[in-house]
Amino acid sequence: MPVILSDEELQAFHLTESEARLALAIRLYQDDRISIGRAATLAGLNRIEFQRELGRREISLYDREMLENDLKYAGYALK
Repeated sequence: MPVILSDEELQAFHLTESEARLALAIRLYQDDRISIGRAATLAGLNRIEFQRELGRREISLYDREMLENDLKYAGYALK
């Protein structure tokens, strides 16, 4: 199902089409609805470009569960 935003809607939100795609991709990724690879594709970026964009926005690629798993694997534990 395509999502269509008119030029007027994009202008009202002060967004270009690429900015709207990026915003949607980031939100879906943050909400754990899509993978980082799928989010990058939706945003029209490659995975590295998308990761850099997340970094610019100070959005972590790493959540607590991932950190705990890595620390556990390394022989440490969070308290």
